Amino acid sequence: MPFAVVLILLVVGSILFHLLSPWTFTELASNWEMVDFTVDITLWVTGGVFVAVNLFMAYCVIKFRYRKGARATYEPENKKLESWLTWITAVGVAAMLTPGLVVWNQFVSVPEEAHVVEAVGQQWHWTYRYPGEDGKLGEVDSERISGKNPFGIDPEDPNGQDDVVVYNPQAHIPVDRPVKFLLRSKDVLHNFAVAEFRVKMDLVPGMNTFLWLTPTKTGRYDLLCEELCGIGHHTMRGAVVVEDKDDFDTWLAGQPTFSELMATPPGNAAIGSAQYVACASCHGSQGEGVVAMNAPKIAGQSAWYLKRQIQSYKTGLRGTHQDDNFGQQMIGMVATLADDAAIDNVVAHIRSFPDNAPQASIDGDLEHGEKLYRVCAYCHSADGMGRQALNAPRLAGMSDWYLARQLNYFRDGVRGAHQKDFYGFQMGLMGQSLHDEQAVNDIVAYINTL
Repeated sequence: MPFAVVLILLVVGSILFHLLSPWTFTELASNWEMVDFTVDITLWVTGGVFVAVNLFMAYCVIKFRYRKGARATYEPENKKLESWLTWITAVGVAAMLTPGLVVWNQFVSVPEEAHVVEAVGQQWHWTYRYPGEDGKLGEVDSERISGKNPFGIDPEDPNGQDDVVVYNPQAHIPVDRPVKFLLRSKDVLHNFAVAEFRVKMDLVPGMNTFLWLTPTKTGRYDLLCEELCGIGHHTMRGAVVVEDKDDFDTWLAGQPTFSELMATPPGNAAIGSAQYVACASCHGSQGEGVVAMNAPKIAGQSAWYLKRQIQSYKTGLRGTHQDDNFGQQMIGMVATLADDAAIDNVVAHIRSFPDNAPQASIDGDLEHGEKLYRVCAYCHSADGMGRQALNAPRLAGMSDWYLARQLNYFRDGVRGAHQKDFYGFQMGLMGQSLHDEQAVNDIVAYINTL
């Protein structure tokens, strides 16, 4: 009897949980309501079987419970029961599969007028490519991928010259217009998934996949990777912004083309030396950093990272948090750099400085710090020199007090809180593995040994 009661309570509790639970589908924001309908059918079929089987078990436990002197009747076959079970099972399976076949037929039938966007997955970030005025994407090859050509576009292909490249995890698409996402992976298996769109697809290395949808509501929707792709899988976040056609066209027109990026001249260190004068008052004449001015060493840091951080200050991704007092100071200083050319010049000048390691100022448990750093090494490399492909800057030989401050900022949500600071948000999630300030000191002390 107790077991029968447990089965009944299981059924009643499951039904109540389904009816009263606050967890449900996100609001639909695409044309794929058929997916919701298919899921609902699957839920009703499997839920009905769950209720029926468990209640039948409870009935059997009660009806055929042990009674003194009672004997069971052996019945090896029951053709009527078997026939009923066969037909009921067949109808249930058909009810679940048939809508799925209809959905798949729609899924592989992309409208001819669909707007094309290529989404590229890589540990652990998203980038995008849009066709230019010719409406065609240029050929790509993984062997051509470099720091300046992260998409691997063939520079000899005329179709690729006007390709619009967005090296940012946030994509934009127009509302009420079919959009086909071409999906490509640079390294391992990823998955392109936006809950509000209801469709998702794997990105398989060595092949191109796709999905399509017609967005029906403007807004900003989180993009997730729903295929385990490595230690930073849970931090691989992006966004898809659905907006009116005029806003989308304005945004797209403001993005650089492949030919424009390739034609960008390198920074001029001589010109940058004059622009660096304002920076020198805090960071030192040789970029060595000045502790008293709360300015870290910047000599020896990667050019791509220096440029990204300056741009982050200029666009408000950094330095806008009320507790980031030193970041707020930087906002005023980077305002002296008028455009990307000025930033490139200053960075080129900084890269000419001698790379002298600053004096260590933080002590900690090196053995514990080494264990903690094993997670960091996946991105920042075992020697702490960083990896541009993983958007991980150099750590070794940089100001240890600054590293400790930034790790605490990431842990406390002071840095990485801006919704467009995807890489800062990644570090905020990873920084949660450092549970206290002592752990921060231990890992920074170990980095000092690299």
